[in-house]
Amino acid sequence: MKTINDFNFNNKKALIRVDFNVPLDENFNVTDTTRIQAAKPTIIKILEDGGSAVLMSHLGRPKGVQEEFSLKHIVEKVSDIIGVQVKFVTDCVGEAVEAEVAKLNPGEVLLLENLRFYSEETKGDDAFAEKLSKLGDIYVNDAFGTAHRAHASTTIVAKFFSENKCFGKLLAKEIESIDKVLKSGEKPVTAVLGGSKVSSKITIIENILDKVDHLIIGGGMTYTFIKAQGGQIGDSICEDDKQELALEILKKAEEKGVQIHLPVDVIGADAFANDANTQIAAVNAIPDGWQGLDAGPETIKKFHEVIMQSKTILWNGPLGVFEMESFAKGTIALGESIAEATANGAFSLVGGGDSVAAVKQFGFGNKVSYVSTGGGAMLESLEGKTLPGIAAILD
Repeated sequence: MKTINDFNFNNKKALIRVDFNVPLDENFNVTDTTRIQAAKPTIIKILEDGGSAVLMSHLGRPKGVQEEFSLKHIVEKVSDIIGVQVKFVTDCVGEAVEAEVAKLNPGEVLLLENLRFYSEETKGDDAFAEKLSKLGDIYVNDAFGTAHRAHASTTIVAKFFSENKCFGKLLAKEIESIDKVLKSGEKPVTAVLGGSKVSSKITIIENILDKVDHLIIGGGMTYTFIKAQGGQIGDSICEDDKQELALEILKKAEEKGVQIHLPVDVIGADAFANDANTQIAAVNAIPDGWQGLDAGPETIKKFHEVIMQSKTILWNGPLGVFEMESFAKGTIALGESIAEATANGAFSLVGGGDSVAAVKQFGFGNKVSYVSTGGGAMLESLEGKTLPGIAAILD
């Protein structure tokens, strides 16, 4: 696996695919800088070598050129974070852009305009990728969030660089972290899968059953498993058409010697609202008119014991409706357990939109080993798929 550490960028121009698809408020201020911060180590290494950096990214899903999706809005924020005044060019291909790149001195950074102003980017167009390839001597992919897309800038462009292509520090770390969970992690390995739907996690469950010792199932998908086993789930969320599948998963896990841990009690509510009336109920005896919205105290204890025995932990999905304060306790407690296990030497990887949001909201970001920057890309990696953006560098 070639990374930027295998290259010296002295007097070289690095064409870096970053993921600066960041949220902006109505005044175009960046409201979450995580993705920009994540790209910084790669950019700094190139500049310290005596190279220059040409940054390319998309922002949002524009239809053609739309001013509100221009990357000019983030230039100052990127400059602040990197510590270098970033230059900006109002296009991403063509003679004017090539002229700006040619003028770059070692230590300078140029940000290109939004790649998705061209439909050729998402189509993975060869000619567009070739135009991009003229903007650097070495291609660096550091955008894990888009590595599952075979777009011009994430995948196709790599073929124009033969040997001169590599992973940035962020993407290399993502690959290593997933590899630790799925291949090389110290046992026992525990996966925590939460969220509302079994259907969105089927392929992950099927892929990881050969790799884990414990599988904790929480969140809304709990109730599909409980109902399939004959439990009473009241008005809790349930995928009735996935009950048979839930039973098959339990059977497969048993055959493979994987211990599945389901909640034993829940915080039930009489409405889907923060101020609803609540009661603790056994997970398989939730009264009619009530729905499970969070893990109960016995479940929190049970899951804590499993986590504390684990040496490698994957967390994907919350244990309850953590966006409502009344139903955040299970997710917070799980975060505390994982933080404690990590402090004791376990490796912990958090990935997938909602669990990443929870980790940020409740301040666990620095208490786990790694927080993935890519939602869809992370899920496809856990499903065992080879991501096109990664394959293009390894090719």
